[in-house]
Amino acid sequence: MVWTCSSEFFGYVYNEIEKENTMNIQIFGTKKCNDTKKAERFFKERGIKFQFIDMKEKGMSKGEFTSVAQVNGGLENMVNWNGKDKDTLALIKYIADEDKLTKVLENPQVIKTPVVRNGKQSTLGYQPDVWKSWK
Repeated sequence: MVWTCSSEFFGYVYNEIEKENTMNIQIFGTKKCNDTKKAERFFKERGIKFQFIDMKEKGMSKGEFTSVAQVNGGLENMVNWNGKDKDTLALIKYIADEDKLTKVLENPQVIKTPVVRNGKQSTLGYQPDVWKSWK
């Protein structure tokens, strides 16, 4: 690119900074989860602001969960089937489909973390290659 004047250059830089600031990052996870800590570090290192939601304290709303599940392949993909809470996981696996969402929302510890959202975009787990492409 060839700049004809410095105001053109600074206008370009300002627009690039504005793009960075339009991201609305939310990280749903737990304070003890290593992948959640790595996700926080990823955004901090790039100077991208984010909101951390501790799933042990707040969890996800039905709307948030449904939105993320639609982008990431459904409820089945949202559940960490290798998690520690084997009894709850077994219950979720075998109860009626119409009851699964309620049971998952009541037990946020079974959801894969981190869940990282940027508007309608979202990921499950540590996915820096995907986050780099977000605008």
